[in-house]
Amino acid sequence: MAKDLNILRYTQVYPNGGCTMETTTIKIYEKTKNQLDLYREYKNESYDEVIQKIIFIAKTAKKNPKLSQETIEAIEKARARIKSGKLITEEEAKKRLGF
Repeated sequence: MAKDLNILRYTQVYPNGGCTMETTTIKIYEKTKNQLDLYREYKNESYDEVIQKIIFIAKTAKKNPKLSQETIEAIEKARARIKSGKLITEEEAKKRLGF
């Protein structure tokens, strides 16, 4: 199941390599901000990154609902592993993948 997911595409928030973009300010309710915080995967993740991920998930859900559900489940499992401290280093991942 997870091997069919294109996680790289999911995690690639900025298609242009993270170049500086124009910014704007938006007003959101505190409740909305708190809900966005639940989707942050790391402390310094920007709200723009969080919103981009949510947009990606919404677009994917519209195009392919079954894959979207699998993606969401895989993300939730990964987040649970991260929170529980079950991580591997980049070096360990490279060894496992044969790099």
